[in-house]
Amino acid sequence: MKLYKYILLCTVVFLFHIHESRAKVLEGLYMDSKILGRNVNYAVYLPPDYDSSTRRYPVVYLLHGYTDDETAWIQFGEVNIAADKAIQSRDIPPMIIVMPDAKVTYYVNDYRGTDKYEDMFIQEFVPFIDSEYRTRTEKRYRGISGLSMGGYGSLMYAMRYPDMFAACAAFSSALRDNEAYLAVSEDRFNNLFQKLYGGTIQNRITEHWRSHNPIDMAKTLEPESLKKVRYYIDCGDDDSLIRGNCTLHLILKDREIPHEFRVRDGGHQWIYWRTGIVEGLKFIGFNFNE
Repeated sequence: MKLYKYILLCTVVFLFHIHESRAKVLEGLYMDSKILGRNVNYAVYLPPDYDSSTRRYPVVYLLHGYTDDETAWIQFGEVNIAADKAIQSRDIPPMIIVMPDAKVTYYVNDYRGTDKYEDMFIQEFVPFIDSEYRTRTEKRYRGISGLSMGGYGSLMYAMRYPDMFAACAAFSSALRDNEAYLAVSEDRFNNLFQKLYGGTIQNRITEHWRSHNPIDMAKTLEPESLKKVRYYIDCGDDDSLIRGNCTLHLILKDREIPHEFRVRDGGHQWIYWRTGIVEGLKFIGFNFNE
């Protein structure tokens, strides 16, 4: 009878420990931004044992694509499920994953300075997350990733702010060289890109465009600046954005900037990103250790 009670007690303790050590996803969160004059919504993934420990964790900012929001990587990308399995198998270290809503800003300040999303992200949002959660605040423990518009945003932030991020994993990034940008339809240019980067139909290649375009930055920034961040670039062979991603890869290769480049079978769709996100997180997690 005593043995039975002992086994029962051990089982209860074990189940309680498992319950306490579960990862969590929190949605419906927001930060009141003084720079934007509005709330910025975000979701966060907290790793197992976050609530039952006092340790601090590395953090990855995971950016959504065009027309999505802060819930997309959870709802469609199932990043929480992928992270749970990868942490359990020790493929990635326990980490906090933060997913902010960027609407359709392309993560930049618009050229007029009326919607300063980039300033908000760098000056307010990252410090806010560091104050709200038990993050490791050093650059070496901070990574950034994203898909499509968010892939563009992750590369752009990594290149413009190389002292903030250790590694970047960009998926199906919305990258366009100048020729591809000039080929964007008139309607799309007028309704989206002109509002962000300025210019006219006849003169689209503005300084604001060049200073935020990862392809241009890869050409013009000092090699030592680019080498401060480790890059992982992944785009499907059937993706319409493959040209821009290949272009970036070739520029980085020619300039001897260390990076990883992957082309897998697939297009611009969630099944591609769901099956690739763990490799991106593994790459970032590996670079946390350097």
